[in-house]
Amino acid sequence: MVLDVREAWEVELASLPGSVQVPMGSIVASLDQLDPDRSIVCLCHHGARSMQVAIYLQRQGFRDVINLTGGIHAWSEQVDPAMRTY
Repeated sequence: MVLDVREAWEVELASLPGSVQVPMGSIVASLDQLDPDRSIVCLCHHGARSMQVAIYLQRQGFRDVINLTGGIHAWSEQVDPAMRTY
């Protein structure tokens, strides 16, 4: 699962198909919607917010959590140059 922790306006600019959007500020309230047994890749704009969320999830017992280093910006530069950057 790709967990996009950016704000809605950011997701509207660029997003990965099939990702689940939960803004960083809503993670605590949305924790029960996430499966701790599922692999989760956390994503934000440059990787700082998603790293904080990944660390938080690991501390809550989530076992397989990865931060997408460089965020959606790095993804657009290295994987999908057709994706809009902001």
